Amino acid sequence: MIAPIPSGVPAEAVLPPTRRPFAAAFRALIALAAVTGIVIDLVIGSPLRVLSYFTVQSNIVVAVVLGLSAWRAWQGRRPLPAWATGGTLLFIAITGLVYHFVLANDSSGFAMTDDIAAHSGWHSVSNQLLHTVTPIGVALDWLLLVRPGGLRPRHAGLWLLYPLAYLGFALARGAIMSPGSTARYPYPFLDVDVHGYGGVLGNAVVFGLAFAALALLLVGLDRIRPDVRGRENRISSPASGPLK
Repeated sequence: MIAPIPSGVPAEAVLPPTRRPFAAAFRALIALAAVTGIVIDLVIGSPLRVLSYFTVQSNIVVAVVLGLSAWRAWQGRRPLPAWATGGTLLFIAITGLVYHFVLANDSSGFAMTDDIAAHSGWHSVSNQLLHTVTPIGVALDWLLLVRPGGLRPRHAGLWLLYPLAYLGFALARGAIMSPGSTARYPYPFLDVDVHGYGGVLGNAVVFGLAFAALALLLVGLDRIRPDVRGRENRISSPASGPLK
């Protein structure tokens, strides 16, 4: 019979760390895709303009979170908190969905298809990496390699603070730039010159409600999705009994 584990003894002191090389490699590839797309855009474009896009900012989050997650999986350390990985998925999902269903869609009313079509070569490569490869990669990582059940409704509200902050940033940036400046407003639905502040705020409400619904959907899916990683040995909570 195995004696109970004394209270306060960390799991690492009882069980050796379990390395996850496949998860580490997959996450490293996703982080590399994000970094590659960002570097391409920074090299061929204006860094200040490039960094103003939600696309680039969300991919920076992907590079940091997935890179850190890859290192922790390789070292056999505890995974990052669920709110961090869930928030990363939400931000990059927004990037992919808005690009494919709004910006690259002629019927959306906010299409940037002329600009997209004008891009070729390395710019086209970065577009695919930042808008397609990383969103799909992060979604697969979350579905297949992240243990479910860690998200709560309050996390959705926490995540939405970033899109709200980005709205304030985009409007403030546009307000201090000279009229007629290139890419004064990063996205058509945020263009005050075209829609006015009332129109932009109306657009923001519509997008915000969609983002909130998506955030709550992720929380709901996290409750019902299966754990395809299978069972792992774990340590009981303090004073609850032996190993199981």
